[in-house]
Amino acid sequence: MKRGLSFVLSIIMLAILLAACGNSASKDEQSAQGSDSEKSLRMALVLPEKIGVNPFFVQMDEGFKKAGEEFKVDTKTIESTDPAAFEQNLRAAVAENYDLIITATFQAEDALKKVAAENPDKSFAIVDTTVDLPNVRSVGFREYEGAYLLGAAAGLSTKTDKVGMIAAMDVPLIKKYTEGFKAGLESVNPDAEFLVNYVGGFNDPAKAKELALVQFGKGADFIAGASAVGDLGVFEAAKEKGFYTSGQDTDRTVEDPEHIVLSQLKSTDTVAYETVKDFVEGNFKAGAVNYGLKEDGVGLTYVTRDSESPLNAFVGQEVIDRVKAIKDDIVSGKIVVKDPLQQ
Repeated sequence: MKRGLSFVLSIIMLAILLAACGNSASKDEQSAQGSDSEKSLRMALVLPEKIGVNPFFVQMDEGFKKAGEEFKVDTKTIESTDPAAFEQNLRAAVAENYDLIITATFQAEDALKKVAAENPDKSFAIVDTTVDLPNVRSVGFREYEGAYLLGAAAGLSTKTDKVGMIAAMDVPLIKKYTEGFKAGLESVNPDAEFLVNYVGGFNDPAKAKELALVQFGKGADFIAGASAVGDLGVFEAAKEKGFYTSGQDTDRTVEDPEHIVLSQLKSTDTVAYETVKDFVEGNFKAGAVNYGLKEDGVGLTYVTRDSESPLNAFVGQEVIDRVKAIKDDIVSGKIVVKDPLQQ
């Protein structure tokens, strides 16, 4: 009888063990299935041109990849050779079913309007311009705030009261640079003359250099570069003739601190990073967002960010301290820099 009872108990214990193992295996299987279903998000940065030496795209690509690494997102950057190739690349990114497709600049507007409208269930973002569609986030900058600081610094630093700017094109986007600069200049030095010339494109250093030499011939001792790759020509002219200049987007003073004495900053890396972050965290919404001094989206070397280069004596610490006070007044709302496109 005892043996029979022991046998029955053994059978019961074996059944319990088998059931437990079965449940564990089932949970492991469910866990494996769950991890397979939680696939990484995939995002594409589709640019309308080659990154090349344009700091705008270089910096943006860096921010995009940094966010991908931090948030465990599969990222891919696709460069385009011409407008036709850009639209094809956008369509390819849609076909490959990327969760978010990011692009940039007014060069991308027409193609994005077409592709985004045809794919209303797909999420897009565009940096540095506006596309008014319900599935597109348009990320803009208040460049005129950074340009205001640069103009003020130039107005306080000039010794000839003649200051210039070599701009890319006479288009609305560039007015945020030229008009913002002019407003800052006039606010501190109403007697200064402002010279502005347009290159006619974003990739013509030779033309930019030629125009900078013309402005230098008229007495300008500070000539700001605002022509993208064309700024390389302005820098070359400054080195040859001994005038002072400034760069755009990133800290260009490190290239030639003797002549490139300031840089208007535009944090395309920040906005690319924040766009990816918002999508990952479920905070991505279509519509317009913009970044200015308050959000650290724009700025000026030595004023909003330190530089590896020593401050050039042409500008000097006294000027920087005055411009820092102007920056604080803009952030607090005491000074309101008008958007040239809204006037």
